[in-house]
Amino acid sequence: MARLFLTPSRIVSGQGALDDSLDILRGLGTKAFVVTDPMMVKLGNCKTVTDALERAGLGFEVFDQITGEPSDIMIEAGIAAFKASGCDMYVGLGGGSPIDAMKAIAMMTACDGDIDEQMGVALDFDRPPLVAIPTTAGTGSEATQFTIINNTRQGIKMLLAGAKVLPDVAIVDPQFTCTAPASVTANTGVDALCHALESATSKKMQPMSYTFSISAIKRILAHLYTCYTEPENVEARTQMAIAATEAGVAFNNASVTIIHGMSRPIGALFHVPHGLSNAMIMLECLRYVVDGAYPQFAAVAREVGASVATDDETAANELLDVIAELLRKLNIPTLASYGIDVDEFRAQIPKMAKDAIDSGSPANTIKPLTAADLETIYERLISA
Repeated sequence: MARLFLTPSRIVSGQGALDDSLDILRGLGTKAFVVTDPMMVKLGNCKTVTDALERAGLGFEVFDQITGEPSDIMIEAGIAAFKASGCDMYVGLGGGSPIDAMKAIAMMTACDGDIDEQMGVALDFDRPPLVAIPTTAGTGSEATQFTIINNTRQGIKMLLAGAKVLPDVAIVDPQFTCTAPASVTANTGVDALCHALESATSKKMQPMSYTFSISAIKRILAHLYTCYTEPENVEARTQMAIAATEAGVAFNNASVTIIHGMSRPIGALFHVPHGLSNAMIMLECLRYVVDGAYPQFAAVAREVGASVATDDETAANELLDVIAELLRKLNIPTLASYGIDVDEFRAQIPKMAKDAIDSGSPANTIKPLTAADLETIYERLISA
């Protein structure tokens, strides 16, 4: 069966990628609408980008009101700011939140409709060029046709998708990831690992996406802990930046599965950052579904050097052991140690299970799953 494989039109990666992209930026427009967050301004990353825009002869307007994971309220503010700016191109600078926000602002400005009506619809609206500059090695949003927006009216995270959501240019420059704190490095790195592993073991996996998945997992297992303990290690940062984009390409074309499906409701209801919520639940999700896909997990284990066992069950479980040890070394908290109230969490389990199933992601898991299965996993997380 033929499959479509989508990537950004151009990806510029490695040290100095921003400076090497000036000619590309000049060809996209005359004035850039820079979507970012206050921390990027404070750290000087925003000025680094606006200085580059000036060297390229471009004007710019900075919208730095992405103060957390993007919500419908932030997107509405961004739409108003863009319409008043006179800009003819977008630049998203930051972690997944500003880049996702940039995509949503662009698509909803072009759509000129209600964001609530766009979930489950393939967004296909003409819009100005999109440039994504990630500052974390995690979400892979620079390489995906998806954006996640917190719907404050319904208490859910909306998945908006479509080929036009995919950025035209991804500038993957590791200089920006060196400013990430250790906890952000860990959480976003595990997010990238989830993207890579879920896409490698998804029902929608295809040979080309699998190649990107395996390459990303290898890089993450080799370099994430070094980034966590040696934040100025440029080579490790470079490898993780590449891995995050590879994982983004992979799940853009093979989708995610149970972890992301179950993570989004936790983020929406308990305001846990996306990468961290993935990291918190990763092991319990994998332990629950691995017995339905031993051959697939075993193949990954052997490809990435996590196991040499010929028995699939053994190899698959050895991969999970490697992941468990990495999560331990990265000091990933449990729900309880993070401070989530157990009674409040338990009360929300039926809603979270329903919202997770409705997102569609758990259906990509090879092992068949029902809402009752997800309720069981959520319950196990309480005592994990």
